[in-house]
Amino acid sequence: MPQIGWFELLLIIGLAVVIIGPKDFPIVLKKIGSWFGSIKRYINTVQSEVSNFEENPLDYEDKENKDKKDLKKDESK
Repeated sequence: MPQIGWFELLLIIGLAVVIIGPKDFPIVLKKIGSWFGSIKRYINTVQSEVSNFEENPLDYEDKENKDKKDLKKDESK
């Protein structure tokens, strides 16, 4: 797996500042950070759901059945 050194990282950042512009560069970094945060939260949610299912599969099925019953009640109203 190739590794990126400090020189390559500085070169990439320098090119990004030139291409994007110094005024918009912090905005782009913030947007990219929020994307990574959203992806990380989604992955953590999926991992916790899988681990909860592995620990208590019967509880998970009971919750699904309850949710389905609640939906049927809402539809009938």
